[in-house]
Amino acid sequence: MGSSARKKKDKQKDFQKPKLKVGKVKSKPSNFTDTSFRSKCEDFPLTILQRNVPIANHDPGIVLKQQSIGTSAPSANALFTHHLSLLSHRSDTQRRESLAYLTTAITTRRVESPLHQPLAIIIPKLLPLLQDGSNSVRVQLVKLLWSLPEDEIEEHVHLLLLYTQLGMNHLAADIRWTALDILEWLLAVAGNEVVSCAGGWTRTLNCFLVLLGWQGNETTKWSSGKASFGKASSEGKMLVKQLNVLMSFLREGFGPQYQSSEEVENASNFPLWHAEQHLLPKQSSCFDHLNLFGRAREEETDFYDDAEDRARLFNRYQPAVEHGLQSVTREGGEVGRTAAAALKTVKECMRFHQDDKVS
Repeated sequence: MGSSARKKKDKQKDFQKPKLKVGKVKSKPSNFTDTSFRSKCEDFPLTILQRNVPIANHDPGIVLKQQSIGTSAPSANALFTHHLSLLSHRSDTQRRESLAYLTTAITTRRVESPLHQPLAIIIPKLLPLLQDGSNSVRVQLVKLLWSLPEDEIEEHVHLLLLYTQLGMNHLAADIRWTALDILEWLLAVAGNEVVSCAGGWTRTLNCFLVLLGWQGNETTKWSSGKASFGKASSEGKMLVKQLNVLMSFLREGFGPQYQSSEEVENASNFPLWHAEQHLLPKQSSCFDHLNLFGRAREEETDFYDDAEDRARLFNRYQPAVEHGLQSVTREGGEVGRTAAAALKTVKECMRFHQDDKVS
């Protein structure tokens, strides 16, 4: 018999139904494994094992398992660290529950007591969740960030802002919304550090212009078409959110002196007018913006800790921002009112700095 005939015969066996005879058991397959045995597990007290009690007479099927006897529960720090490690769990339910536990542990601690773990360990664990696919996880993340101590956030603003800028450029509208929530929280707890850190002013402005679909400066090739906001923009909520956060960002960037009235301050010092212009500077390197002896600046990665520097840099963005706000104002409704308020803020801020510069 040739090899081809043998193979053909072997294939036919798979389709042949075996004839079973009465009273005979069906034959077992070749890979059959016997699972009829049973195992028995018993726990012996720790005292028996410590006394070296002979257990040779016991059933050989008994499995000895030594357990530690104690009444102490895991410490709060151990549970906190455990839930931090669960933030990278594959289940979104587990991630949300771990965030909820961390939020409760932070808010219910004593006022003067420190955190269970330093922020240098907590924040790097939280930031990847900004782009989490589950909306409930991101909502719980924002709640956790609001529960963190405000006086310790400034040291970590640069890292937080970097992830926030990545979220603002995300394709998903829900993740962009969460990034705006986090930026709003940053402006509330550490606004001055946000606008003055490296890349905090220029990069964030670029993110807003790309996010809103407004034309940028001549060096960049952004499209001037209207940005699509997905499902979250059904009633213009996304656009209103973006304009409100942009307005808060610009107010913080143009400095606290914009909030106060200079005329009232000068009137209180009468007959001395503009006396502060002739005093010694309050900050070091007051002529650093001239960059007389330094290397060429990289605007996107440089820091601007002076409101005048930020206002001077905003001059190139002002036409694009005002044109975009004017086009949105014509839409009317809540979006139009918000855009009109933002346009008024931009003009007042720039007029203040121009008048201050002339004086």
